Amino acid sequence: MKKIAIIMGSDSDLPVVKPACDELRRLGIPFEAHVMSAHRTPAAAADFSRNARANGFGAIIAAAGMAAHLAGALAANTTLPVIGIPVKGGAMDGLDALLATVMMPSGIPVATVAINGAKNAAVLAAQMLALSDDELAARLDADREAMAAQIAEKDQKLQAALA
Repeated sequence: MKKIAIIMGSDSDLPVVKPACDELRRLGIPFEAHVMSAHRTPAAAADFSRNARANGFGAIIAAAGMAAHLAGALAANTTLPVIGIPVKGGAMDGLDALLATVMMPSGIPVATVAINGAKNAAVLAAQMLALSDDELAARLDADREAMAAQIAEKDQKLQAALA
């Protein structure tokens, strides 16, 4: 199975990124997490993304706050899927991070989840890997069925409470 790279712009992003790590671990997907900066360590970030495919990665998750362009900087150097997690904070409370992550030039896409949406980033990365992994696809299907069953159970409780 390919592994997922999780790149944070700062170690202070770890609390935001931890749900992605937890979800990948739960799904049995190997991952590595690193701190790299698009602005303070641009050569290291570019080198990492340039070599990610050869190093066994299937997708990259990038988390950064404020107007940092980490996901875009990584995407500029690879054709692997890059999923951006805008991190809440700063003067614009994450809106600047969201816009910096989602507004990419044509031909260099970054899939973007909600501000602080790390779990969804992990699920999206898993869905990408599941295109060529039937066992992983079955685990994701089972998760969806479990979510649907939980909602049905909550609806039954609501109906009973309203009766």
